[in-house]
Amino acid sequence: MQRIEGYIRRACDLYGLIDPGDHLAVGVSGGKDSMVMLRGLWGFARYSPVPFTITAVALDPCFDGQPTDLSPLEDYCRQLGVPLVLRRSDIGEIVFRWRQEHNPCSLCAKMRRGMLHDICREIGAKKLALGHHRNDWVETFLMNLIFEGRIGTFSPRTYLSRKEITAIRPLILAPEYLIAAAARDLPVVKRRCPMDGASRRQEIKQLISDMDRKYPGFLDRTFGAMQRAGLDRPAGS
Repeated sequence: MQRIEGYIRRACDLYGLIDPGDHLAVGVSGGKDSMVMLRGLWGFARYSPVPFTITAVALDPCFDGQPTDLSPLEDYCRQLGVPLVLRRSDIGEIVFRWRQEHNPCSLCAKMRRGMLHDICREIGAKKLALGHHRNDWVETFLMNLIFEGRIGTFSPRTYLSRKEITAIRPLILAPEYLIAAAARDLPVVKRRCPMDGASRRQEIKQLISDMDRKYPGFLDRTFGAMQRAGLDRPAGS
C-alpha cells in the first residue's frame, strides 16, 4: 500500500488534485480499484502536507432489482473511521429491464455520475475522487479512437461547471497490476453487473493484453506518449 500512496502523492503534486482544507467525496463501489483508492487516500491524509478530509460515498445500482451486500464496505469504513454515505437506486432496473439499452454501460455510468454529484452537493464536498487508474486511461483513449474515431480520454482533474464539482482521479499514475496486488488485503465486494466481462472495455483490455505480450512495454509506452501529447491536461490548458 506504500507504493499506492506514493502514486497518489505524485498525482496530487503533478496535477494539483487536492487543495488545503478540501473535503473529498471518495466514490466507492466495493470493487478493487475504489477500495484501494479509499485506503490509499486514508493513508495519504495522515501525512499529506496539504490537509484534507474524506467521506466515502457508495451508490448501489441494485442490479436485478436486488441490493448488493455492501456490509464488508460498511465494516471497513467503520474500521478506518471514515464516514460512509450509502444510497440504493433503481439504475439497474432502468438500464437493463425498462430501457433495455443496446449500450447499457454508457447510460449506467452517466446515471451513476449524476447521482454521485448530487450526493457530493448534499454533503458539501466540492471534489469527487474516482478510482480510474493508468490502464483505464489508456483503455479510454483506445476506445475513443477505435469506436468513435477521435483522440481523447478523461483528465486527472475535471471541473464540472453545472454541478460546481471537481472530479479527480488520484490513481491515474498507478498501474492496475499494483492495484490488484494491494486489493488482496482488502474486503473487496464482487461485482454483480450483468455486463461484467462482456463490455467494449473488456474487449480493449484484452487487446492491450495481447499487444503487451506481442510487443512488451506497449501499455507503458502508450501511456508515456499520451502524457507527452498533453492528453493529461484539461482542454485549453
